[in-house]
Order: sequence, then structure tokens, then C-alpha cells
Amino acid sequence: MRLLLVEDDAQLSKRLKASLKQAGFAVDVAENGLDAEHAGMEIDYDIVVLDLGLPQKSGIEVLQQWRNKNRKMPVIILTARDAWYERVDGFKAGADDYLGKPFHVEELLARIRALIRRQHEDAPNKFHLRGYVLDEEKQQLLNDETVIELTGIEFRLLRYFLLHPGKILSKTRLTEHVYENDADKDSNVIEVYVNHLRKKIGKDIIETRRGQGYIFRSDD
Repeated sequence: MRLLLVEDDAQLSKRLKASLKQAGFAVDVAENGLDAEHAGMEIDYDIVVLDLGLPQKSGIEVLQQWRNKNRKMPVIILTARDAWYERVDGFKAGADDYLGKPFHVEELLARIRALIRRQHEDAPNKFHLRGYVLDEEKQQLLNDETVIELTGIEFRLLRYFLLHPGKILSKTRLTEHVYENDADKDSNVIEVYVNHLRKKIGKDIIETRRGQGYIFRSDD
């Protein structure tokens, strides 16, 4: 899943990006309000972590612009400001959650996963698939007690399929949600990773729709 981290503190941003990537997210970073606004308008992020105190344009203004343009991605406000009325302003602007600094990364990850579950009809932390279990927190695919190794992109791709069962997903859409901005994107490579997953979980689970993309069949 693809996440936008908007934070102007370079050291904090670097630490958070590393932790979020380790947790299985493709992470783009914006360091000011204008870049953040543009990124959120152009890319369908699965979730955004947004600081309020940004240069060039405040986080509240950015969020208001997104919502005015019907950009509906979940947004967690991340800020050192602790006045209750500022939290209210954030929620009025369209924020889905609020986390004050300082904080533990584990709490941020828990809030991110909770928002994703809410967006996808209470999706579980563990996905069950024809005898397999995908543990989101541990980023492991299990068959009984056997761990099946997944690369980072394979994990993100399988998780995205599991969150959108029965829907036609184009190569372009999959590319946008499993790669970061600075990655060398090639939608044709998605076919390679899909074939890798088929070898690990079964060929019939991911159906190819010629000229359209793929459908994930998670039902038994």
C-alpha cells in the first residue's frame, strides 16, 4: 500500500520513512505544503500522515484543498500542537485521526492499520486464504507452520489484492499502489510479480483479464 508522509523535520521524516517501509508500506515524502498538496491531488494514496506546521502552506490548508477537490484518502494529522481547538480544526478540515508529538511509532502504525481496516470494511490484521495466512504485522505468509518468503513488493501486492477481492485491478493501478515515487516503475514488471505469487499461492487465485488487468479470487 502506498503512503504519503508530509513532514518538514528532515530527521523525523527519515526515521518515520524507514519505520513505515519496514512495516510494509511504499512511502513518498513531501517536506512542504505545496508539494504535499500536489502529490495528494495527483496520486491515489491509500493513506496520508500529515504534519500541520509546514512551510509554504499549512497542513490544514492542504487538507482543506484535498477535501474540496473530493480527495477522500484517510489522513492522520501529526503535530506538536496540543491545543484542543487545533485538533477540532483538523477534524473539521477532514482529518480522520490525530496523533500528537512526541509519539511512539508503534502507535502511529496501529492507527494507520485501524484506518485501513475502516476503509476496507474492517479488514483483519491476518488474512486467511485457502489454507494460507498473511500476517500484516509480521509481513509473513504462512501455510500451516511453514513461512513462505515474500519480497517487499510481493507482500504489498498480495495485501492489495486481498483488500480488493473480486475487483478488476489494472497493471497501472497496481503499480501506483505498490511502488514509491522514486522507484523505477514499469507496469510490465507487475506481471512478473503476479507470476511469482501464483507459484506460491496457486495459479487459479489470480485471474488475468486480457486488456484489463487481474482479478483476485480469494473465495474457497
